[in-house]
Amino acid sequence: MQTSGNRQNSAGIHGLYHQPVQDIDPYYMPNFQIVENNVSPDIGSQGTNFTFQAYNEQFFTLESAPAVSGFVSYNSPSAVSVASNRSPFSTQGSHSYVSDAQHSSDNLYGSPISGSSVACGGSQMWDKLRELENSLLGPESDFSDSCNCCLNSGSHQFTSTGQWDVNQIIEMNPRLDLKQVLIVCAQAIAEADMPKTAGLMELLERIVSVSGDPIQRLGAYLLEGLRARLESSGSIIYRKLKCKEPTSSELMSYMHILYQICPYWKFAYQSANVVIGEAIKYESRIHIIDFQIAQGSQWFTLIQALAGRVGGPPLIRITGVDDSQSAHARGGGLSIVGQRLAKVAESCGVLFEFHSAAMCGSEVERKDLGERPGEAIVVNFPYVLHHMPDESVSTHNHRDRLLRLVKSLSPKVVTLVEQESNTNTSPFFYRFTETLDYYTAMFESIDVARPRDDKQRISAEQHCVARDIVNMIACEGMERVERHELLGKWRSRFRMAGFQQFPLSPAVTEAIRDLLKEYNEKYRIEERDGALYLHWMNRAMATSSAWW
Repeated sequence: MQTSGNRQNSAGIHGLYHQPVQDIDPYYMPNFQIVENNVSPDIGSQGTNFTFQAYNEQFFTLESAPAVSGFVSYNSPSAVSVASNRSPFSTQGSHSYVSDAQHSSDNLYGSPISGSSVACGGSQMWDKLRELENSLLGPESDFSDSCNCCLNSGSHQFTSTGQWDVNQIIEMNPRLDLKQVLIVCAQAIAEADMPKTAGLMELLERIVSVSGDPIQRLGAYLLEGLRARLESSGSIIYRKLKCKEPTSSELMSYMHILYQICPYWKFAYQSANVVIGEAIKYESRIHIIDFQIAQGSQWFTLIQALAGRVGGPPLIRITGVDDSQSAHARGGGLSIVGQRLAKVAESCGVLFEFHSAAMCGSEVERKDLGERPGEAIVVNFPYVLHHMPDESVSTHNHRDRLLRLVKSLSPKVVTLVEQESNTNTSPFFYRFTETLDYYTAMFESIDVARPRDDKQRISAEQHCVARDIVNMIACEGMERVERHELLGKWRSRFRMAGFQQFPLSPAVTEAIRDLLKEYNEKYRIEERDGALYLHWMNRAMATSSAWW
């Protein structure tokens, strides 16, 4: 993050607000009639025809940062690369890692890839190798003895210059647990163990792949984040990525893929719309404040539903809060959103107004919201509050300030959808393991919907997910914008701001259950403590709750 006024936002699943407008299904709305229409507005100036970048086997996600001397060099075509030289890094605290049985993966990964080697102290290499073996395979492994036999018999585990032959390690241990290697590497960085980090990164280069299994693909992006952190250049890389974004139509096409194959967007919009529909069903003037308006497509079905309300439709006014990333994705400013929504409203016979607030959410003040007397106010927070800096980042604490501001508006209802992950104030190593755990489930859920070698899926992950991962792993302080909290923490924040939890009716759960019928059976919904949890298998991925 740069400043609260110039937030470096990302366009990924953790930026789920960049929803495409194609193929929007009419969501279930209790007590409302869904009115179908033929409106098919285009996306900015780019139109609705999607294009995709050609996939090149030698092209990977992130660009090289400026070279800094002082560390070993890496140069591998099988993993994304950052810099040709590494720099010393600050010592991070060491934290033990306890694997959660519900969140861990038992899959083992490995690949016989031709390789290179990485320089390390020859006199210390055997100790480092044994340390690595103990870390990865446990002290009972016979790996060390087998290596020793190879050395004595002339089958060289090390080169004549004292280098570590990673390829032979892989050949002798084809069932290396990639997830565990990633954890050990992060721990080595946290402990500032340079030789161990160098060897582990060289090993990781050989077993990650942007076109492999879910953990191999995730491993490629996590490795990139670790490298960026090692360089102390996470913010540089994050800004460089902003300079080379895909075109609007390309980015929209990538996001459209994820929108179609994963239920995370529709879970957010559908659950919020059902709650909002119930909260304002008797109101004649409605003001919706959307803190991440993006394409505005969440409101198509709500407008259609309200058009068929008994007694006639209400007047609807929408205030759209926006940022530069959303503007880039749709190919223009907020006027595009206003025009699109106005066309939908006109086709349904609904009186409609649109108010622009072209700024990131942390900048919003009450004067920017254009409130009017007599309006029933609804506030929508779709996967956006975790981008607001809190007390751990800034004395201004925009996260809690914004909640107090919203409470002062006396809204009829406030909808909140967030990732169920804990990365806000966590130290580096814990944050890494949490990111690894969460995104393992995320990549598995993406994997079941498209073939393993699907180039469009690879591009979608590359352009819509990788930056979030790098930001969480490489950046600290104001530069880190991905700061997720569990629902328990959000509940505490809302209550401190004066909110009470808005009860969810059975209609919300029913609507989401119907939605999940369109997706893999490993998705499931759980209703707990007045909120809905969207799970991939046993891992809670997102929560939906409402407040007043």
